[in-house]
Amino acid sequence: MAKKDRIYVCHTFYHVYISVIKELNLSKDMRGNASLVLSTMSNDFGNIADRILGTDLFTDVYMFDEKEDVVLPEVMKYHEDRGNLTLNLLQRIKYTKALGRAQEEYVPVDFKEYKDIYVFCDLDPIGYYLNYKKIRYHALEDGLDTVLYCDNARFSNIGHFEIKAFMAKIGLIFIENGYSKYCIDMEVNNAKDLKYPMSFYKEVPRKQLTDNVAEEDRHYLIDIFMENPDKLLKQVSRIKDDKRKVLILSDPVCDLVTRKKIMRDIINRYCEDSTVFIKPHPRDVLDYDTDDFSDCIILKGRFPMEMMNYFPELHMNLALSIFTTVDSIEFADEKIKLGADFMDEYEDPVIHRENEQI
Repeated sequence: MAKKDRIYVCHTFYHVYISVIKELNLSKDMRGNASLVLSTMSNDFGNIADRILGTDLFTDVYMFDEKEDVVLPEVMKYHEDRGNLTLNLLQRIKYTKALGRAQEEYVPVDFKEYKDIYVFCDLDPIGYYLNYKKIRYHALEDGLDTVLYCDNARFSNIGHFEIKAFMAKIGLIFIENGYSKYCIDMEVNNAKDLKYPMSFYKEVPRKQLTDNVAEEDRHYLIDIFMENPDKLLKQVSRIKDDKRKVLILSDPVCDLVTRKKIMRDIINRYCEDSTVFIKPHPRDVLDYDTDDFSDCIILKGRFPMEMMNYFPELHMNLALSIFTTVDSIEFADEKIKLGADFMDEYEDPVIHRENEQI
């Protein structure tokens, strides 16, 4: 039986967005032959699968009940410090196989039926599963410039990294972001500025992908990601033009009490005499429909913030975030990523200064 063309494994709305963009970069005769896998491990995709299938861009959408190691006792027994490098590496070999094997009953599709497999965030159990099944795949950067700001592969394997990387390349253990024996390459937005450039990194600028989407194809993005685009436009357009508009992109950082304080501090420091819009992160469960944020307009809807670029009517004077990369925003005059220096005030810097610890 002939193999199907492509399948994408997504863990977030942003992953789906990039998958759609990649398909729209193909010629029309090559489209309509791809599938999507949506992992529900850390994200609620709502009814986006129905909206995707309502287009002619993908043939199938599969829901994947991916299982973290912490809910698998048969895996977690191999996840403890044995006291020395040799014993820990032997245990990690067992852990690698156990986590991959544990996914088998939950994987909804036979990946061997596809010519090309694209995996966002292969540090999640799907990476271990493909390693366990000896299936080759392409990795994709989790978010915009994720590896640039946090080299997870090296941070998660501090200490004897070269030994661990060698073991990953021969398939004994698993390391994400291109170090796996079965990872063909890894797409990153910006390879030239990485501290540790690797031969398997493949630079695919995401701005180039978005710029290549034809005007006539942008309806796919609206149809898939925006359940109520008119509501979004009304929320923004009802503000007088002479009023400064500030968009805050929330991040799921710290505990909820601290997160609330962080958001109020941002508003007080950066949003004086402004109309404040808050776009909650899909994994941010802080309730913004309270008196604490009654002076703000909450942009509800489970869509990647890049979608706001496709509404010419939208305009912000300032867009800011804590850690979310704001480089791809085109609808704001000024963009600020507060970053680690800002977060040092609220939590131990060790938690968010990963690259400095490598």
